[in-house]
Amino acid sequence: MNSQADVFINRELSWIEFNKRVLLTGFEKEYKILDKVKFCSIFSNNLDEFFMVRVASLKAQVEAGITKKSIDGLTPKEQLTKINNEVKKLTTLQESFVNNELNNELKEKGVILKKYKDLSENQRNWCNNFFTTSIFPLLTPLVVDPAHPFPFISNLSLNLAALIRDGENAKNQFVRIKIPTKNINRFIQIPNEIIQHSDESTYLFISVEDLIGNNINTLFNGMECINYSFFRVTRDADLELKELEADDLLLAVEQSLQKRRLGGDVVRLEVESDTPENILKLLIESISIQKEYIYFCKSFLGLDDLNQLTKINRDDLKENLLIGKTHQHLKNLDLPSSKKLNSIFKILRKKNILLHHPYDLFKTSVEEFINRAADDPLVMAIKITLYRVSKDSPIISALMRAAENGKEVMTLVELKARFDEDNNIQWAKQLEQAGIHVVYGIIGFKTHTKIALIVRREKGRLRNYFHIGTGNYNSNTSRFYTDIGLLSTDPEIASDLIELFNYLSGFSKQKTYQKLLVSPSSLRTKFIYLINREIENAKQGKEAKIIAKMNSLVDPEIIELLYFASQTGVQINLIVRGVCCLYPQRKNLSENIKVKSIIGHFLEHSRIFWFYNNNNTEVFIGSADWMRRNLDRRIEAITPIEDLKLKSQLHNLLKTYIDDNYYSWLMNPDGSYKKSSEEKLSNRSQFDLIESWQNS
Repeated sequence: MNSQADVFINRELSWIEFNKRVLLTGFEKEYKILDKVKFCSIFSNNLDEFFMVRVASLKAQVEAGITKKSIDGLTPKEQLTKINNEVKKLTTLQESFVNNELNNELKEKGVILKKYKDLSENQRNWCNNFFTTSIFPLLTPLVVDPAHPFPFISNLSLNLAALIRDGENAKNQFVRIKIPTKNINRFIQIPNEIIQHSDESTYLFISVEDLIGNNINTLFNGMECINYSFFRVTRDADLELKELEADDLLLAVEQSLQKRRLGGDVVRLEVESDTPENILKLLIESISIQKEYIYFCKSFLGLDDLNQLTKINRDDLKENLLIGKTHQHLKNLDLPSSKKLNSIFKILRKKNILLHHPYDLFKTSVEEFINRAADDPLVMAIKITLYRVSKDSPIISALMRAAENGKEVMTLVELKARFDEDNNIQWAKQLEQAGIHVVYGIIGFKTHTKIALIVRREKGRLRNYFHIGTGNYNSNTSRFYTDIGLLSTDPEIASDLIELFNYLSGFSKQKTYQKLLVSPSSLRTKFIYLINREIENAKQGKEAKIIAKMNSLVDPEIIELLYFASQTGVQINLIVRGVCCLYPQRKNLSENIKVKSIIGHFLEHSRIFWFYNNNNTEVFIGSADWMRRNLDRRIEAITPIEDLKLKSQLHNLLKTYIDDNYYSWLMNPDGSYKKSSEEKLSNRSQFDLIESWQNS
């Protein structure tokens, strides 16, 4: 009998394997240098969030004495040991790459990261003057002594720790200085006239901490700095939210955010590899952290800040990702200045439209849909769910304008969208002030579904138009995330959406829907039915196939059913970008299952589920992955795609991903991944999709 570890991959270790793919993608020579920098930055940012949430949760379990094992048979303590071992290997790999290959290639391309000690006298003078005028006033040295306890170190802040000797009493004092990276760029550009380089394509940077460190004695007049070093802490940032006890959910989230800002327990301490022993000892004692959570760094601390370099004005050093065209069926819409505001509604009465962002522009499709609704006098109501919204959201502006125009507007704002809570609170308040009915969903569940409904009066009756998508109503991320969306007037799906919105606003206890698959009520049951139907077809000797594209595959029940489907002969192709707890192509377990991960310029975010159904295919898109949280603890909506042309489009899209041999990482039977070994890398899914949309 197989052990749990032979059947399930640990979720956290699978996530680390995913982040490893992100890092290694940045190592590939085919990418331009600033795109390599971007992947390196994303790797570090991902790791920060992983420690703030996943590691923090496991650490809290260990400290509470919890020994419950994960689905693969590991205790929280065993998971933490493996996590720290694997992450330290990867961060060592990253630092070596940054210090050598990345730094050298940047230099070759005219982007130079210099140490203060290597600057010319003229360059040092400029830097010192910049320190005096622009940095020094922002610094606040905090001494540690009996009268001044060790200061609170905020989450992800960069700090300088120094030992200072007061000449009067020859006593050493510990001092901490917070580096003001939110007010000053992490990498300070030295002007071209100072570096005496006429070529405007050359950029010379010095890190802010290097500049501060080399001007440290100006902070301690009459005293001597014996030594100093930099450090960074990561804290538990998961919200402790007791919804059932909250009278006002918005207020409860605000209070929880205040606790997060104050900071939870430290879950990681990053220090420079040459940190003096006396400083390290004091940090360990003051922060109260075990040695296994200390990371000794041989490169910059907080490498996510490398993202700043991607913003330099050198288009030759990065791929142009601002692509996309107006969908072919929306090209002939009236100009915004036209008084004929019903064009998009005329189009949708004739045909359904399948959108694929960023290849189909979000601005001229989804935003256009909401904008036209806001201004159309025949539109009576707009309802929408907002999970993550850009800070300068055109959709928010359109909703406010719709309310001003006298329309009934209802928005569900998910206050618990991790790390977007504060942004969503501010939007919720502004929307309410604009006269919009704002709701926060169902207690105990996150509302993750991406749905919008527009009610329009036409010829004496009401007609419903809607959008259901796999991604957020976020104008910024729509340019870099691949997502699928459906614009339609299907009356049965529209009726389901009305019931779902009523459920979300607390006016309905609806649990059954005509066409929509909704969690937590029907989504799991329906997916199990669809997989079982393929199993029955395989048992009867019929062709049976499943193709599923998602972000994560974690749910044990679904995984075990897929194993059984494989054993009965169902051919299964899984395109899973991130965490995958299933082992593919294992003898007597999953020989008919193939898993691949697509890591490219765009973040693959769409969820598509395709079932062969004895050559009568059923296809679904929506917001849910095959994870317990999506199937059981979130409000999700998955819609069938019934239009034959659109089903064919989705199958062709899935085939593009399956055939990809450029961005693909193939999962091995042991859970590791390898890049395609084909010599001719001719199938490049994301580039091929760009070309096909440009030629349409």
